[in-house]
Amino acid sequence: MTTAKTRIVAVILLVLAVALAIPLATRSTANAEVIKQGSSGATVRTIQTKLKNWGYYTGSVDGIFGSKTKSAVMYFQRRNGLVADGIVGTKTAKALGITLSGSSSSATNSSGISNKDLYLLSCCIYGEARGESYTGKVAIAAVVLNRVRSSKFPNTISGVIYQAGAFTCVADGQINLGTNDECTRAAQDALNGWDPSCGALYYYNPVTATSSWIRNRPILVTIGRHVFCS
Repeated sequence: MTTAKTRIVAVILLVLAVALAIPLATRSTANAEVIKQGSSGATVRTIQTKLKNWGYYTGSVDGIFGSKTKSAVMYFQRRNGLVADGIVGTKTAKALGITLSGSSSSATNSSGISNKDLYLLSCCIYGEARGESYTGKVAIAAVVLNRVRSSKFPNTISGVIYQAGAFTCVADGQINLGTNDECTRAAQDALNGWDPSCGALYYYNPVTATSSWIRNRPILVTIGRHVFCS
């Protein structure tokens, strides 16, 4: 009799546990699903801050997902090969470098590349532009990533950086000097979608460049001592 009662109690407890777990799991999934127009809170502020820093958003960082924020998200999505629906779902969140986790947001390094590639990209920035502004450093990383996406170049970060004659820092050995925290942050910002180079595939220092070919490339923007071109 005691054994039977014990089994009944165990079954009841199991049923109650499942009943409580289902609504909690459903609510968690719903909260983490998307951030869109009408949403508000810390996640929206994080999205607005990133988009504003990267030049996609000009409105206030108020934590309210309005029409301006939606337009900025769509602009970011178009520039990054995503569906331009103005909704921050899993793919857009990953491109922004954030994690959708319930009602709050946690900025994470979710670019999906290996630590080895991140370190190599950071070393390239240090070797090529350690004396440049932060924006100039991000622009150098963006050129590397633009080449990775282009059919004209290797499709990996290491392949692009070590392509023969591509980067001075590889030719003169400065790629082996290491890096610093600022260059690593610049690499991560580029991986998260910031492209101050305006889509450039090339850059040069007009004071030291000797190639007439590079000087005849269409100029997109000048940042510090570097001219970025297509």
